[in-house]
Amino acid sequence: MKIVADTTRCVGAGQCVLTEPRLFDQSPEDGTVLVLDDDPPPELHGAARDAALVCPSQALSIAE
Repeated sequence: MKIVADTTRCVGAGQCVLTEPRLFDQSPEDGTVLVLDDDPPPELHGAARDAALVCPSQALSIAE
């Protein structure tokens, strides 16, 4: 699994961080998504998928 973030689409809603703070943070400059681990361990795969689903701007995607 690979987490892909499109920061040009991100609106800084922070839903990804609320879903899984071990995988996501927000840039202090503009609030856009920062992926902390783009190749997460298997126990975080579900949370990564959930974060992609709840992203209001669809800035996150998962490559299997």
